[in-house]
Amino acid sequence: MMKSFATLALVAMSSLAVGQQQLRVEVLNEQKQPLRNASVNVRKTQLFSQQTDTQGIAVFSRLPNGKYAITASFLGYIAKDTVIQLQPDSYIQLQLSPTTIRTEEVLVNATRAKNNASTTFKNLDRQTIEKSNLGQDIPYLLDQTPSIIIGSDAGNGIGYTNMTIRGSNNERINVTLDGIPLNDAESMGSFFVNLPDFASSVDNIQIQRGIGTSTNGAGAFGASLNIQTQALNEKPYAELNNAYGSYNSWKNTLKAGTGLIDGRYAFNARLSRIASDGYVNRASSDLKSFYVDGGIYGKKQTLKATLFSGKEKTYQAWYGTPEPLVKGDRSKLADYAVNAFGFDESSSEYSRLMNADRTYNYYTYDNQTDNYTQTHARLHYNNFISDVLNFSVALHYTRGAGYYEEYRPQDNFSKYGMDELTIGGETISSSDLIRRRWLDNHFYGTTYALNYTPSTNLKFTFGGAYNEYKGDHYGEVIWARYASNSELGDKYYFNDAKKTDFSVYGKMDYTLNKWLFNLDLQYRNVNYKTAGNDDKIKNIDLSDNLNFFNPKFGMTYLISSQSNAYLSYAYANKEPIRKDYVENPLSEFPRPERMQNIEGGYRYSSSNVNIGANLYAMLYKDQLIPTGAINDVGGTIRQNVPDSYRVGLELDAAWNITSQFTWRATAAFSENKIKNFTEYVDVYDNWDFVETKEIKYDKTDIALSASTILSNEFAYRPLENLEFSLRSKYVSRLFLDNTSSNDRSIDPFTVTNFGTKYSISAFGLKNIDILLQINNIFNAKYETSGYTWGSMDTSGNRSYYNFYYPQATTNYMLGLNLRF
Repeated sequence: MMKSFATLALVAMSSLAVGQQQLRVEVLNEQKQPLRNASVNVRKTQLFSQQTDTQGIAVFSRLPNGKYAITASFLGYIAKDTVIQLQPDSYIQLQLSPTTIRTEEVLVNATRAKNNASTTFKNLDRQTIEKSNLGQDIPYLLDQTPSIIIGSDAGNGIGYTNMTIRGSNNERINVTLDGIPLNDAESMGSFFVNLPDFASSVDNIQIQRGIGTSTNGAGAFGASLNIQTQALNEKPYAELNNAYGSYNSWKNTLKAGTGLIDGRYAFNARLSRIASDGYVNRASSDLKSFYVDGGIYGKKQTLKATLFSGKEKTYQAWYGTPEPLVKGDRSKLADYAVNAFGFDESSSEYSRLMNADRTYNYYTYDNQTDNYTQTHARLHYNNFISDVLNFSVALHYTRGAGYYEEYRPQDNFSKYGMDELTIGGETISSSDLIRRRWLDNHFYGTTYALNYTPSTNLKFTFGGAYNEYKGDHYGEVIWARYASNSELGDKYYFNDAKKTDFSVYGKMDYTLNKWLFNLDLQYRNVNYKTAGNDDKIKNIDLSDNLNFFNPKFGMTYLISSQSNAYLSYAYANKEPIRKDYVENPLSEFPRPERMQNIEGGYRYSSSNVNIGANLYAMLYKDQLIPTGAINDVGGTIRQNVPDSYRVGLELDAAWNITSQFTWRATAAFSENKIKNFTEYVDVYDNWDFVETKEIKYDKTDIALSASTILSNEFAYRPLENLEFSLRSKYVSRLFLDNTSSNDRSIDPFTVTNFGTKYSISAFGLKNIDILLQINNIFNAKYETSGYTWGSMDTSGNRSYYNFYYPQATTNYMLGLNLRF
């Protein structure tokens, strides 16, 4: 039903794509040569954007009569503004003159998909980001893009958040900030909790689904996020942004910038704080950050330095909530209490669980928290050597350090290298204690790119990166009821790790008549070593040296100035992450993943209708898939499977029905399968282990990969400065493990959010924004992630325990933004 509705709706939208009136904008340089891929913005009550074609022309159709503001811009040229009174089939020519280089555009240019590229991508501009930026993490700003599922440990999007795109989680999503890798070198995850309120310093985001173009850092096996920080403000400004909402959630942001000083210098700064008690009990967050940049902007060269840092303290909610509390079947709760948690029926913890609800948190120790500080320093240099040649290079250094603290009842001394005690004739071999597990790391390196455009039909890009990571993992006991022979500061385990990552790529874009051809070749070498003792495994001494060749090529056919069709093929490799080596459930050395990615699609863009449709096939060799279990810090345990795939159809459309009413929708239908999968289940006779049983599946669903994801947004703008929006999201069933069992799955859900924004100028302020966001207005009780584990008895009866991460019921955030 929902599939048919979405398909018919998008077909109906496409039938309205042909316009009756057109505005043609031609953009030229001083020599009256066309500027291809120049940006043209047309605004009345809404903003319409396009890029010029090979003739320097952008066409906007079906615009109603009226007065329009038009802006044309191109890298290295002065943007030109004009206002026209639109008449049928209007034409205007804008001629741009060279100016100061805008370095922010250069920072992401080499790794971004261009307007007509044979890559499946989505761009989010600053206006879209600002409408939802009320303290929730960056994944929540992407919620209305195709194939994405978001969630958070605390349930309300503040603190630790997670996302999957095409079923791939953040360990498989490449993230760059101004072209510099953000993914942690060992876990491959991007932890936005370490960069609270970074969205307030973001200008735009490009989401490339699939392998995408060659980029820097970790391989993209589900998607890549290319984030560009705030662009140059030529005029001084100051902003004070505040928000308050449910669960005692606060966001306070102070921003200021000097504008251009003497036409050459500019500085920006931001100070932020976000705090929340969380929807889940005690899942609180206390997040602080700052951002500072300064730049020298010349006509041929630019130099920009950036320093930003985040400090987070979050209460742990990694254990999740047991299924009986989430689904309301409390008849199973006693079994969970005794056999999943190990609670004694007379204990206070047993009683607390039996009286809990879906916001239950296993942890109760006051300082059961994660504490981490991460600071980034970057230096970007760009040189426009000539009109056809430019060069950029960046140096970066990231310092991270922190720990999570936990209370451990009756842990054995032997685990911590402590001797047994004898007190009053009694031998004591265990103690209640508090421990901290530390990460202390450094990440540094360089990225570079050379762009050569000998003609309007040909462009070459050469680039790459070299990065090094050095990290220490160690644990300390900071308190024990019986301390034995331990001393404060002793490390009960310690291991160090080093990873080097070298890559180089070459790209070519060639236009022949209506055809655009893309060739993209990358070589990457990864070397990972670690030695010492881990918390779980002693005497780790491993080394893995991997060489990858990642070719990509595609072609786009320009049907018209408003539409094109594309087809691409990409092959990529991705290395295992640390826990694949240390916590492999099959006790085998993990193999790198390999994937072939085929993308084919159609795009149509006019002033009132935008449609994108694409088919994809992601064919894996040795994919590292989640088993359904997690480790003791909430990370998914993974294993290699020889043969698996993800294939699907994605639709992304927007229709400006009138100048006041807009409808946007996305749909993703997919099949995510493992071929010839073997499940390993431990068999017990009472409490005695008997064997590990193998269960074979010819074809089964990949865990946590939805077959259907739909989103819908209605936006109504009764006044130019007032907008209301209603956004909904539907996600089909998610299986917790790889057995396609409904008994171990997350039920389908639909969640709907309401938002409004009102902007005025008053009291001498440049702008006042009042924002209200009411999330989950229909009070749906839903979950977006979870895990499972279990065993089997000798009679073949299976027992399992499911845990979920419940998301917040109806909640709100109210914001007030002041711009001076």
